Amino acid sequence: MRRFFGAPSRPPAVLSSHRMDPQALRACALFQSLPADRVRRIADIATHRDLPAGAIIFREGESGDEMYVVIAGKVRISKRVAGVGEEALGILEPGSHFGEMAMVDDSPRSADAIAHTACALAVIRRDELDQLMFVDKDLAYETNDKIKGFFAMTGGFK
Repeated sequence: MRRFFGAPSRPPAVLSSHRMDPQALRACALFQSLPADRVRRIADIATHRDLPAGAIIFREGESGDEMYVVIAGKVRISKRVAGVGEEALGILEPGSHFGEMAMVDDSPRSADAIAHTACALAVIRRDELDQLMFVDKDLAYETNDKIKGFFAMTGGFK
């Protein structure tokens, strides 16, 4: 594990209104086995967020209503250790997803997520996902066990 010192700042994110490219989501293992039309529907609810290196995506203990897919760049997942500083738990690269557990069980974020390099993220909000699952329940019944389990846990079967 790598240690990082100093507290990263919260530079503003650059939100983009352009549509997410479904192919960018296809790089994520969570979506790889879904048919193209299903990935397109998920891309339709996702937003694009560009962040500079060092930007805080979320902090441990915060509530969460978004999950993320790394499209470009790298994201550092870490915890703050008293008397030591930041302890890196992992560096996520394009195709990785994170932040879904806070959406799944309404628990606070379990670690910090920080833009390790300038990065681009696909952001999927819980309310948008819930609405998609309400309108298109078939999405949860696709053959990909990972996505079925994830959608079932997010409340898609209410």
